[in-house]
This record gives sequence, structure tokens and C-alpha cells, in this order.
Amino acid sequence: MVLHLNPSKRLLFVRRTGGIIIGNTKRNICIKVRLTESERDLVAEKMAAAGIRNREAYIRKMILDGYIIRLDLSDIRKMVQLLSNATSNLNQIAKRANEIRSIYENDIGEKAHRL
Repeated sequence: MVLHLNPSKRLLFVRRTGGIIIGNTKRNICIKVRLTESERDLVAEKMAAAGIRNREAYIRKMILDGYIIRLDLSDIRKMVQLLSNATSNLNQIAKRANEIRSIYENDIGEKAHRL
């Protein structure tokens, strides 16, 4: 038995002779599909467009669901980053207030200007 941790560190792949176990699912049925070069290239293009590098996972998803939804979360990531900056500044202000048991308007202004 060989254990592999995938790059996202979310799934543990266990390889056995009888198939592949992913989480609690055992996949031991193999289905072969023959493609032309142009069809293979089209699959590769669609995988790239979907942002998927694992061909087996892509084909399984398409067979079972027929579609892949890819969300653009760049705005949400930016908002999370800004929120993290703001909470970091707030924590610095709270730390300063707890150290000296008081806070001055100047201290708050210094932290706010760093944003």
C-alpha cells in the first residue's frame, strides 16, 4: 500500500492492487475510450479552460455531471485580504491599548495610515 498526499492536501490517495481508494471511494472499474488526436487536443483545451490538470478527474466529472462550473473568486480573495489587513491593524491597536492600559488618538491614526 502506498500513500500519496495530493498538492491541495485535501485528499489522501491510497494505491492498492485492486484499484484506487480516494477517501472512502474505491475505484476499481476501468473504462477505456479511444479518441482521435483532434479530440484529445479538444479535451486538453477544455481542461485548460476549466483550470483542471488531472485528465482522469476531468473526464470523470464530465461523464457523471456533464458540466464543470468554474467560479472567478478574485474579488472575494481581494476582499478577504483587505479584511485581514484591517483586522491585523485592529489587533495591533488592541495590543497597544492592553500594554499601556489606554489608547491615544495618535496611535489609532498611525495604524490607520498604514492601510
